[in-house]
Amino acid sequence: MKFNLHTHCTWCDGKNSPEEMILSAIAKNFSVLGFSSHAMLPEEDTDWVLTPEKAIRYVQEIRALSLRYADQIQILCGAEADYVPGGANPDRKTYAHLELDYLIGSVHFVVASDGVRVAADHTPELLEAGIRDHFANSPQTFLHAYFEQQCEMVRNFDFDIVGHPDLCRKFNGVLRYFDEQSEWYREELRKTADAIAESGKIVEVNTGAISRGWMDDAYPSAEFRTLLRERGVRFILSSDAHAADQIDCAFERFEPLESYISKLR
Repeated sequence: MKFNLHTHCTWCDGKNSPEEMILSAIAKNFSVLGFSSHAMLPEEDTDWVLTPEKAIRYVQEIRALSLRYADQIQILCGAEADYVPGGANPDRKTYAHLELDYLIGSVHFVVASDGVRVAADHTPELLEAGIRDHFANSPQTFLHAYFEQQCEMVRNFDFDIVGHPDLCRKFNGVLRYFDEQSEWYREELRKTADAIAESGKIVEVNTGAISRGWMDDAYPSAEFRTLLRERGVRFILSSDAHAADQIDCAFERFEPLESYISKLR
Protein backbone atom coordinates (compact mmCIF):
# COMPACT_ATOMS: atom_id res chain seq x y z
CA MET A 1 0.00 0.00 0.00
CA LYS A 2 1.44 3.36 -1.05
CA PHE A 3 0.76 6.20 1.37
CA ASN A 4 2.04 9.55 2.61
CA LEU A 5 0.92 11.32 5.78
CA HIS A 6 3.21 14.37 5.66
CA THR A 7 1.71 16.62 2.98
CA HIS A 8 1.61 20.41 2.76
CA CYS A 9 -0.60 22.54 0.54
CA THR A 10 -1.69 26.15 0.06
CA TRP A 11 -3.26 26.20 3.52
CA CYS A 12 0.30 26.66 4.82
CA ASP A 13 3.54 26.91 2.81
CA GLY A 14 2.76 24.40 0.07
CA LYS A 15 2.74 25.32 -3.60
CA ASN A 16 -0.35 23.39 -4.68
CA SER A 17 -3.97 23.26 -3.58
CA PRO A 18 -5.26 20.25 -1.65
CA GLU A 19 -7.12 19.01 -4.70
CA GLU A 20 -4.01 19.26 -6.86
CA MET A 21 -2.10 17.23 -4.28
CA ILE A 22 -4.86 14.60 -4.29
CA LEU A 23 -4.90 14.33 -8.08
CA SER A 24 -1.13 13.86 -8.09
CA ALA A 25 -1.41 11.13 -5.44
CA ILE A 26 -4.08 9.34 -7.46
CA ALA A 27 -1.92 9.54 -10.60
CA LYS A 28 0.97 8.02 -8.62
CA ASN A 29 -1.22 5.16 -7.38
CA PHE A 30 -1.38 6.14 -3.72
CA SER A 31 -3.94 4.36 -1.53
CA VAL A 32 -3.83 6.93 1.28
CA LEU A 33 -2.89 10.61 1.39
CA GLY A 34 -2.80 12.50 4.67
CA PHE A 35 -2.66 16.30 4.88
CA SER A 36 -0.52 17.84 7.62
CA SER A 37 -0.54 21.62 7.30
CA HIS A 38 1.75 23.52 9.67
CA ALA A 39 0.09 24.59 12.90
CA MET A 40 1.26 26.46 15.98
CA LEU A 41 -1.95 26.65 17.98
CA PRO A 42 -2.84 28.64 19.96
CA GLU A 43 -0.54 31.19 18.28
CA GLU A 44 -1.66 33.28 15.32
CA ASP A 45 1.31 35.37 14.23
CA THR A 46 2.82 33.71 11.15
CA ASP A 47 1.49 33.47 7.61
CA TRP A 48 2.77 29.94 6.90
CA VAL A 49 0.79 28.15 9.60
CA LEU A 50 -2.85 27.50 10.38
CA THR A 51 -4.32 30.11 12.66
CA PRO A 52 -7.17 28.99 14.93
CA GLU A 53 -9.70 30.34 12.42
CA LYS A 54 -7.94 28.96 9.33
CA ALA A 55 -7.62 25.55 10.93
CA ILE A 56 -11.39 25.11 11.02
CA ARG A 57 -11.76 25.96 7.33
CA TYR A 58 -8.79 23.75 6.44
CA VAL A 59 -10.41 20.73 8.07
CA GLN A 60 -13.72 21.47 6.34
CA GLU A 61 -12.07 21.52 2.91
CA ILE A 62 -10.03 18.35 3.47
CA ARG A 63 -13.11 16.49 4.76
CA ALA A 64 -15.14 17.62 1.72
CA LEU A 65 -12.40 16.45 -0.65
CA SER A 66 -12.16 13.13 1.15
CA LEU A 67 -15.81 12.51 0.32
CA ARG A 68 -15.43 13.68 -3.27
CA TYR A 69 -12.55 11.30 -3.97
CA ALA A 70 -13.56 8.46 -1.65
CA ASP A 71 -13.90 5.98 -4.51
CA GLN A 72 -10.31 6.63 -5.65
CA ILE A 73 -8.19 7.29 -2.56
CA GLN A 74 -8.49 7.55 1.22
CA ILE A 75 -7.85 11.11 2.42
CA LEU A 76 -6.86 11.77 6.04
CA CYS A 77 -6.72 15.13 7.78
CA GLY A 78 -3.92 15.84 10.22
CA ALA A 79 -1.54 18.64 11.15
CA GLU A 80 2.17 19.16 11.67
CA ALA A 81 2.08 20.80 15.06
CA ASP A 82 5.08 22.75 16.30
CA TYR A 83 6.55 22.57 19.75
CA VAL A 84 7.73 25.97 20.96
CA PRO A 85 8.50 26.06 24.71
CA GLY A 86 6.24 28.62 26.33
CA GLY A 87 4.07 28.77 23.20
CA ALA A 88 2.69 26.13 20.86
CA ASN A 89 2.49 22.43 21.59
CA PRO A 90 1.60 19.28 19.62
CA ASP A 91 -1.00 17.81 21.96
CA ARG A 92 -4.32 16.12 21.24
CA LYS A 93 -6.03 18.32 23.82
CA THR A 94 -4.93 21.46 21.99
CA TYR A 95 -6.29 20.16 18.67
CA ALA A 96 -9.26 18.14 19.96
CA HIS A 97 -11.86 20.54 18.57
CA LEU A 98 -10.63 19.85 15.02
CA GLU A 99 -11.12 16.06 15.32
CA LEU A 100 -7.96 15.34 13.32
CA ASP A 101 -6.95 11.85 12.26
CA TYR A 102 -3.39 12.27 13.52
CA LEU A 103 -0.76 14.77 14.70
CA ILE A 104 2.87 15.10 13.67
CA GLY A 105 4.97 16.79 16.35
CA SER A 106 7.93 18.83 15.09
CA VAL A 107 10.59 21.26 16.26
CA HIS A 108 11.40 24.03 13.78
CA PHE A 109 12.43 26.76 16.23
CA VAL A 110 15.00 26.47 19.01
CA VAL A 111 14.38 28.83 21.92
CA ALA A 112 17.56 30.48 23.20
CA SER A 113 18.19 31.49 26.81
CA ASP A 114 17.29 35.08 25.89
CA GLY A 115 13.88 33.93 24.62
CA VAL A 116 14.64 34.39 20.92
CA ARG A 117 13.44 31.68 18.55
CA VAL A 118 16.09 30.54 16.10
CA ALA A 119 14.79 28.73 13.03
CA ALA A 120 16.59 25.45 12.37
CA ASP A 121 15.53 25.22 8.74
CA HIS A 122 14.56 28.62 7.29
CA THR A 123 17.78 29.68 5.56
CA PRO A 124 21.47 28.92 6.16
CA GLU A 125 22.11 32.61 6.72
CA LEU A 126 19.47 32.96 9.42
CA LEU A 127 20.66 29.81 11.16
CA GLU A 128 24.27 30.99 11.16
CA ALA A 129 23.26 34.40 12.51
CA GLY A 130 21.01 32.85 15.12
CA ILE A 131 23.75 30.62 16.48
CA ARG A 132 26.18 33.54 16.50
CA ASP A 133 23.86 36.04 18.17
CA HIS A 134 21.81 33.88 20.53
CA PHE A 135 23.88 30.77 21.26
CA ALA A 136 27.26 32.43 21.88
CA ASN A 137 28.42 31.29 18.44
CA SER A 138 28.40 27.72 19.73
CA PRO A 139 26.84 25.09 17.42
CA GLN A 140 27.17 22.56 20.23
CA THR A 141 25.08 24.74 22.55
CA PHE A 142 22.48 25.23 19.81
CA LEU A 143 22.27 21.53 19.02
CA HIS A 144 22.04 20.57 22.67
CA ALA A 145 19.06 22.92 23.00
CA TYR A 146 17.55 21.53 19.80
CA PHE A 147 17.65 17.93 21.01
CA GLU A 148 16.52 18.95 24.50
CA GLN A 149 13.37 20.35 22.89
CA GLN A 150 12.90 17.13 20.94
CA CYS A 151 13.10 15.13 24.17
CA GLU A 152 10.72 17.48 26.00
CA MET A 153 8.26 17.24 23.14
CA VAL A 154 8.10 13.45 22.94
CA ARG A 155 7.94 13.06 26.72
CA ASN A 156 5.33 15.68 27.52
CA PHE A 157 2.80 15.78 24.68
CA ASP A 158 0.29 13.39 23.18
CA PHE A 159 0.76 13.07 19.40
CA ASP A 160 1.36 10.29 16.89
CA ILE A 161 4.44 10.84 14.69
CA VAL A 162 7.79 12.49 15.45
CA GLY A 163 8.59 14.76 12.51
CA HIS A 164 12.15 14.95 11.06
CA PRO A 165 13.89 14.54 14.44
CA ASP A 166 17.30 15.66 13.12
CA LEU A 167 16.10 18.59 11.02
CA CYS A 168 19.19 20.39 12.34
CA ARG A 169 21.17 18.55 9.62
CA LYS A 170 19.36 20.36 6.80
CA PHE A 171 21.98 23.08 6.29
CA ASN A 172 25.01 21.19 7.53
CA GLY A 173 26.09 20.39 3.99
CA VAL A 174 26.29 24.14 3.27
CA LEU A 175 27.46 25.51 6.61
CA ARG A 176 29.51 22.55 7.89
CA TYR A 177 28.68 23.91 11.31
CA PHE A 178 29.10 20.62 13.16
CA ASP A 179 30.67 17.19 12.72
CA GLU A 180 28.01 14.48 12.62
CA GLN A 181 30.63 11.92 13.69
CA SER A 182 31.70 13.81 16.82
CA GLU A 183 31.08 11.93 20.05
CA TRP A 184 29.11 14.75 21.66
CA TYR A 185 26.68 14.84 18.71
CA ARG A 186 26.27 11.08 18.66
CA GLU A 187 25.51 11.21 22.38
CA GLU A 188 22.69 13.69 21.63
CA LEU A 189 21.29 11.16 19.16
CA ARG A 190 21.48 8.36 21.73
CA LYS A 191 19.69 10.40 24.38
CA THR A 192 17.00 11.45 21.92
CA ALA A 193 16.55 7.87 20.69
CA ASP A 194 16.06 6.79 24.30
CA ALA A 195 13.38 9.45 24.87
CA ILE A 196 11.52 8.56 21.67
CA ALA A 197 11.60 4.85 22.46
CA GLU A 198 10.26 5.48 25.96
CA SER A 199 7.41 7.56 24.51
CA GLY A 200 6.25 4.78 22.16
CA LYS A 201 5.82 7.24 19.31
CA ILE A 202 6.33 6.51 15.62
CA VAL A 203 9.19 8.26 13.76
CA GLU A 204 8.85 9.32 10.16
CA VAL A 205 11.54 8.57 7.60
CA ASN A 206 11.27 11.95 5.86
CA THR A 207 12.57 12.52 2.31
CA GLY A 208 11.81 16.25 2.20
CA ALA A 209 15.43 17.42 2.18
CA ILE A 210 16.06 15.32 -0.92
CA SER A 211 13.20 16.85 -2.89
CA ARG A 212 14.33 20.36 -1.96
CA GLY A 213 17.97 19.70 -2.79
CA TRP A 214 19.51 20.24 0.65
CA MET A 215 20.67 16.67 1.31
CA ASP A 216 20.86 13.34 -0.45
CA ASP A 217 19.56 11.56 2.62
CA ALA A 218 16.44 11.27 4.74
CA TYR A 219 15.68 12.43 8.26
CA PRO A 220 16.63 10.75 10.53
CA SER A 221 20.13 9.83 9.36
CA ALA A 222 21.14 6.20 8.83
CA GLU A 223 22.97 6.17 12.18
CA PHE A 224 20.02 7.73 13.98
CA ARG A 225 17.65 5.22 12.36
CA THR A 226 19.87 2.39 13.58
CA LEU A 227 19.79 3.72 17.14
CA LEU A 228 16.01 4.03 16.99
CA ARG A 229 15.56 0.60 15.44
CA GLU A 230 17.75 -0.99 18.13
CA ARG A 231 15.35 0.49 20.71
CA GLY A 232 12.26 -0.92 18.99
CA VAL A 233 11.03 2.37 17.51
CA ARG A 234 8.60 2.04 14.61
CA PHE A 235 8.93 3.98 11.35
CA ILE A 236 6.62 5.38 8.73
CA LEU A 237 7.76 6.70 5.34
CA SER A 238 6.85 10.28 4.39
CA SER A 239 7.82 12.82 1.76
CA ASP A 240 7.04 16.08 3.59
CA ALA A 241 5.77 17.18 0.18
CA HIS A 242 5.31 20.90 -0.47
CA ALA A 243 4.48 20.43 -4.15
CA ALA A 244 2.39 17.97 -6.13
CA ASP A 245 5.35 16.42 -7.92
CA GLN A 246 7.15 15.63 -4.63
CA ILE A 247 4.61 13.31 -3.03
CA ASP A 248 6.68 10.16 -3.52
CA CYS A 249 10.16 11.67 -3.67
CA ALA A 250 12.83 8.98 -3.17
CA PHE A 251 10.28 6.48 -1.89
CA GLU A 252 12.06 3.75 -3.83
CA ARG A 253 15.15 4.31 -1.65
CA PHE A 254 13.49 4.05 1.77
CA GLU A 255 10.96 1.58 3.08
CA PRO A 256 8.97 1.72 6.33
CA LEU A 257 9.28 -1.33 8.54
CA GLU A 258 5.51 -1.56 8.90
CA SER A 259 2.35 0.33 7.99
CA TYR A 260 0.74 2.09 10.94
CA ILE A 261 -2.09 3.88 9.20
CA SER A 262 -4.76 1.74 10.87
CA LYS A 263 -3.46 2.86 14.28
CA LEU A 264 -3.78 6.54 13.35
CA ARG A 265 -7.44 6.56 12.34
